[in-house]
Amino acid sequence: MSAMQKLMGWIDDRLPLTATYKAHLSEYYAPKNFNFWYFFGSLALLVLVIQIVTGIFLTMNYKPDAELAFLSVEYIMRDVEWGWLIRYIHSTGASMFFVVVYLHMFRGLMYGSYRKPRELIWIFGVLIYLMLMAEAFLGYLLPWGQMSYWGAQVIVNLFAAVPIIGEDLSIWIRGDYVISDATLNRFFAFHVIALPLVLIALVVVHLVALHEVGSNNPDGVEIKKKKDPKTGIPLDGIPFHPYYTVKDIVGVVVFLMVFSAILFFAPEMGGYFLEAANFVPADPLKTPEHIAPLWYFTPFYAILRAVPPLFGSQFPGVVAMGLSIVLLFFLPWLDRGKVKSIRYRGPIYKVFLAAFIISFIGLGYLGLLPSTPVATIFAQVFSVIYFLFFLLMPWYTSIDKTKPEPERVTG
Repeated sequence: MSAMQKLMGWIDDRLPLTATYKAHLSEYYAPKNFNFWYFFGSLALLVLVIQIVTGIFLTMNYKPDAELAFLSVEYIMRDVEWGWLIRYIHSTGASMFFVVVYLHMFRGLMYGSYRKPRELIWIFGVLIYLMLMAEAFLGYLLPWGQMSYWGAQVIVNLFAAVPIIGEDLSIWIRGDYVISDATLNRFFAFHVIALPLVLIALVVVHLVALHEVGSNNPDGVEIKKKKDPKTGIPLDGIPFHPYYTVKDIVGVVVFLMVFSAILFFAPEMGGYFLEAANFVPADPLKTPEHIAPLWYFTPFYAILRAVPPLFGSQFPGVVAMGLSIVLLFFLPWLDRGKVKSIRYRGPIYKVFLAAFIISFIGLGYLGLLPSTPVATIFAQVFSVIYFLFFLLMPWYTSIDKTKPEPERVTG
């Protein structure tokens, strides 16, 4: 026995290192027909690591102080060696995180990855999405630019619309009567320590749940049903390592090429990733002409604005915005379809899914624009389509004509 084998044996007696490697990589059998859409889960994990590492380096020079925060960001950009690169990686990474997560969720909608027995995987995934939204919102205030300040002011003020407890709730979130140094400090603490810990824990649980029931595939066929009688290995499965680890590296290389192109040639992405107003120090006495959140929040912001106020209160809009996210949790029980994958679904589901995607993109675009009567009408139409996708799902998935699923994966 070699020295390395002895060392591994000593470790395995005290920590299940080899057993964990086998359970989650070399002896974890995944369907052999994964396609392009299955890159985005591993890419989301990659971006999480990028965000954590760059965030650590940024905190070394950032000052969570209302008087110094903006100047410290300028110091990082201009005077810290490679500071501009780290800051741009972090800001670009925030948007790219949502790009890969939205594509990852879209794949789940296409192939029914939320259906039995993967309900918990989906629920943990939606919780991860919520944590990402909270993390992005908290981090958005930290540069202490004009849009950061006023964007946070608008979002926190939404909590004030909640009846009875709203005013006290908004003061509790801010730690003051307005967005101030106290708000900046608590947002910094949550952004840097609290939410990343919750996020990492949720990702771990998400992966453990996934490996417990097995991965879905483009056919929606459960590969565990057809096993080799001698070995117990799924006939349509292949070891995740080395096959999919190597395949994922291809996805990582392509992703990093796109990421680098944005990073070095268009880090502001025309104002969608970094807004011009955020290069101006926060001024509590000067409201920007048009306040809008970053692009990954705009679909929900458009839903908020689409709902008319009631007795001068924006609470109905806040409820609609919250409901638009909460409905995602119920997707596994709303879908009554006989098959999982869009490959074997009928035309009704495909039409509803296409309408849902168009409405989501349309709401995202409208959320970037100033509120006008015409834009509000479009937002209301798109909002109705968005909600009908979920609320009518039990009906249209149950009557939809479907093709029979194959017994084995088709590749």
